[in-house]
Amino acid sequence: MMPLSIFGFEAMWSPYFFVFLVAVTIAYFWLVNRSKQPTTPKQKTLFVTAIVLLYICKGSPVDLLGHLMFSAHMTQMAVLYLMVPPLLIKGIPSWMFEALFRISFIRSTFTFLTKPIIALFLFNGIFSLYHVPLIFDVVKTNMWLHAFMTIAIFISAMIMWWPLVNEVKGFSTLSGLKKIGYIFADGVLLTPACALIIFADTPLYATYYDPAAWMNALALCVPQSTLSSLELSGPEMFSSMSLLHDQQLGGVLMKIIQEIVYGVMLFYIFIAWYRKERDEETIAVQTTK
Repeated sequence: MMPLSIFGFEAMWSPYFFVFLVAVTIAYFWLVNRSKQPTTPKQKTLFVTAIVLLYICKGSPVDLLGHLMFSAHMTQMAVLYLMVPPLLIKGIPSWMFEALFRISFIRSTFTFLTKPIIALFLFNGIFSLYHVPLIFDVVKTNMWLHAFMTIAIFISAMIMWWPLVNEVKGFSTLSGLKKIGYIFADGVLLTPACALIIFADTPLYATYYDPAAWMNALALCVPQSTLSSLELSGPEMFSSMSLLHDQQLGGVLMKIIQEIVYGVMLFYIFIAWYRKERDEETIAVQTTK
């Protein structure tokens, strides 16, 4: 198998994206240290964790590998849209969101889009639409469409997670039981897209089985000067797994990671519900004495 290093440092480590994320992190700490509003060490840790995962997904060799192996692409999608958004929401202090929501248009739009039913169908609809083979192949070979779709799915993922994890005044979260129903509904809505990929009996995406389409997709993350100097025939040069098995593995990994993330969230919701019930019982006992 060919090593990823043949594509060069820029393709493997995305230095410009790294500098951008470092600048964002510096700006975050400058704002939280300058403000008189509280920001906890836990929030800072969650924000940095989200930034690190974001770089791993879109700036490290994982991003390049996602153009070579569909299973790597789906793992990238799972982390980017199921793990990074809740970490960001929990890591950004409420007063930052409140400052943003002083802009009436943003607040009204966000209030509408984060209604649970709308949020669920928005994320799962865009994500599923993106993985329709015809749309996927067009997006993966066009730099601007790819950037637009990546940002659109990420924003919809932030919107989807908002009713579960936000702590901003004026934006209510769901109750414990409703959160459980919300998570189960989210899992059900994502299942058809994963099932299409898992149970397909042929490779679905030309950007992984057609050499010309694959090269066009690869050009989105590898400089053209580097590509022109390489003799490449297709993604099979970088994996011993068949295209169909790689595709099926991608669907399975997406579903497994989703179940793990949602399982952790359900545990977190249960613990929060248990503590709330215990505190209410304690207060009730103290009141009757």
